[in-house]
Order: sequence, then structure tokens, then C-alpha cells
Amino acid sequence: MHVSTTTSHPLNDPLVITTMAKSYSQYVCQECGRTSPRQMGRCPKCSAWNSMVEEIIEKTTSAAKHARPSMGERSTPKRLSEISGDVEDRIPVPIEEFSRVLGGGIVPGSVVLIGGDPGIGKSTLLLQTTLEMASQGTVLYISGEESDRQIKMRAMRLLSPPSEEKKADLPDDLFLVTETNLDVIMEHIEETKPQLIVVDSIQTTYMPQIESSAGSVTQVRETASRLRELAKASGLTVFLIGHVTKEGTIAGPRVLEHIVDAVLYLEGDRFQVYRLLRTVKNRYGATSEVGVFEMRDRGLIEVSNPSEAFLAERMVNAPGSAIAVTMEGTRPLLVEIQGLTSHTSFGNPRRTPNGIDFNRLLLTVAVLSRRVGVRLAEQDVFVNVISGLKISEPAADLAVATAIASSVKDAPVRADTVLIGEVGLSGELRMVGQMESRLREAAKLGFKTAIVPRRLGKGQKWPKGIEVVEVRSLREALKKALVEEQ
Repeated sequence: MHVSTTTSHPLNDPLVITTMAKSYSQYVCQECGRTSPRQMGRCPKCSAWNSMVEEIIEKTTSAAKHARPSMGERSTPKRLSEISGDVEDRIPVPIEEFSRVLGGGIVPGSVVLIGGDPGIGKSTLLLQTTLEMASQGTVLYISGEESDRQIKMRAMRLLSPPSEEKKADLPDDLFLVTETNLDVIMEHIEETKPQLIVVDSIQTTYMPQIESSAGSVTQVRETASRLRELAKASGLTVFLIGHVTKEGTIAGPRVLEHIVDAVLYLEGDRFQVYRLLRTVKNRYGATSEVGVFEMRDRGLIEVSNPSEAFLAERMVNAPGSAIAVTMEGTRPLLVEIQGLTSHTSFGNPRRTPNGIDFNRLLLTVAVLSRRVGVRLAEQDVFVNVISGLKISEPAADLAVATAIASSVKDAPVRADTVLIGEVGLSGELRMVGQMESRLREAAKLGFKTAIVPRRLGKGQKWPKGIEVVEVRSLREALKKALVEEQ
């Protein structure tokens, strides 16, 4: 007896037809995200060399391919008047400098990206934060770069040094896991149900459904998007640690910074003890805020009065030293600016800034030479901002110009004087913002005199406790600030 058997070919199965995938390759720039169908040695968009990496893209004809899994309930349109307008409750952060940068605390459901140079202290800062936050709820620390044993050793070091009889108390609600597969990470989150998670780092996390390697543009974009959906749907807070490029920007696609709610940078010289935590984007607070820390054996220690710390080693009555008051967000900081001039040995004198913009230094030198008559054509000029700080606002122009002139004339700046003002190309001084906050900070630290641009209106009063000397030009300011020999 012959039994007829038919073997169905995969192409004859309608289910298979709708789900078969066609793969193709494209080249994606790892710096800017530009795609190209062919390999190129140099990216046409950002001009980066050898940044085009091949990625395999799976293209399916199934409608399910385009349906992204939802992390919560189906969205429904609501009237604006029906939406609750209450102020978002924030979770307090015991580290006050970190809380300042975040805008007053952690907003539930937010995604925060922290970047910085290797070894600057990103993992240390977030581990300190999780150790403190574990007392308020469950915290999950996910590491793709270190083992759980390494993380525990750092946690033991960050806590108070234990005595020989007693070991350091570690929080019970802080969970560690070393994992890079995002699907497995989601399972761990479902099991532990944390209120806060830390992903160290987003460049090591990958989705197995995407064939490109971890850290590629596609992987970084998709993993960050999925974590954002989780945060918005469940209300847990996500901290992402991001690598930076040699230019100092977050590695990966630019869209990564648009996905998250806040972008923080941990800055500082690795050979200096001070670290600045600066915010460049914050949907729940002010931008340009800064937190100051000092790197020690026990991690990052808050600096409650950074101006006093920056001026602690200042040499009083030394030529070439001037005090500027710069604003970092809403916080005024007093910093020492040093200027040094020496006779050049070359045909073209050098202009070397450290901590200020190079073009701003050239402008200041030109105004000193042409408008004030300070001879700098045969002088090398060096300007340094103490403690590794970087000043970008023009309010420090007057202090920079005074430090250079002080070095040329070998005349010290008055020890109890601060200098605030923008220098124009005609040698005039222009007013800067938040002058009252700057003057109050200077008075609090014991400075008696402030040289500032002359006000146009006379209605506003200056703060008490400091003598304010108003001048119109840079030439007049130098006469008031320098202590020249009789």
C-alpha cells in the first residue's frame, strides 16, 4: 500500500513567508551616526577617519516587525485641563552637591546620563549615591565592565574605614549584577523591582536581536530607548554611565543625549584633586549648574565652600595674580587667575591659555596693547586658572587683563580686591549679569573692594559689606587695582 506524503517547503508556508527576513549591510559612523551603503575611510559629515563600521540590518516583511513592544498600558489622549499639574515629588539625595546639579533631587521615572573621561570618578560617584539611596528603597547596580567582587571592594573603601573588630555595614537593599544582555537585565529588574538602577555603562549593553556589536550606534540608541520606555512606564529612575570620545563628548549617536532627561559631565584634571559635576541638559531643573567634589581615598567628598578651597594656597601680593568671580549656574565662584609674561626667544611671541578660551586671550592682549599701551609685542603671555577650572564667560576678562598687566609692570594687585567685568574692543568695561550674587560671595569671603563696570542706572543699590569701585575703562581699572611703587 502506497501512502502519499507531501513535504511542505518553507516557501509554501504562509506563516514563514510573512516572517522571513532579508538582511543587508550598511556602514554607520560611530561618531555622528551617518549611514552609508559602502565603506568610506572618512565620514563626509563629521570628517572622522576610520569611524565607519559595518552593521547587519535585518529587514522583515512581517507587520510584527514594525510593532514595538509596549512597556505599559495603551496611551489615550487626555485634555490638558484634566492632567494633574502638581509639582513632581523628588527623591532627596544625601549628597547635596549631586542634588544641586539634578535640580533638587531625583525625579521618579527620569533617565540621567553621566559622562566623563576614563578614571575621572563616574562609577565612584554613582556607587556612593547608591550606597546612600539604598536606605530609601531597593537599588540595582548593573555593571558590564567590572565584577561584583571589584564593586564590593570599592564599596568597602568608600564607606567609613572599619575598625579591626567591626566590618563596614553594607546596605541590604543594594543589589549588584554583572550583565550586558539587555533581555537578562530586564528579567533582573522584574525580579528585584528596584526604585533606582545604574547601568555601567550603556556602551557595554546590547540587545541580542540586533546583530551589531555592543557600543555601536544602533545598539546604544536602541538600548537607551528601551530603558527610557521602562523608566516612563514603571516610574523607576535610571542612571546611565557613558563613555566619551577624545573630544570629550558622549560616545555614540547624538540622539542618545536627546533620549535622556538630563546629561551630566564629570570634569577635572586627573592630576588635580577637584572634580566638577556639570549639567548641560536637565528637563527638571536649571542647566549649567555645577557641583564641586574633592577626590580622596574614600571617594568623592563634597566641597561646600569651593571658593575658599580654590583660594587656600594663594600667595598674597604676588605680581600676576588676580581674583575673578565667575558664575557656574546659580553659584558664584571666586577663582585665582595667574598671568605671566616673559621676553620671547622667537620671532612670534606665544599666547598660552590654560582654563580660558584662546581667542578670548588674544582679544585681551590686543586691547591691552592698543588701548592701554602695555607693550606685549615681544612678550610671551601665559594665563592659568588655578585648580583646573575652565572659565567660558566674559566676566573674567577684567581679571585676566589685570593679571597680565600686573606681571608686565611687576606690580601686585591689591590683596583684598576682586575684579568683575567684560572688556570691549575699545577698552571699555561692560556690565555682566548676576552682579549682586557675585559681590555677596566676595564679601562673605572677606574681600573689601570690588572693581566693576560703571552702571548706567543709579536706582539699584550694591550689597553691603564691600566697597564697589565703578570704572568706565580698562585703563582706569588698572590704576585702581595695581599697587605700583611710588
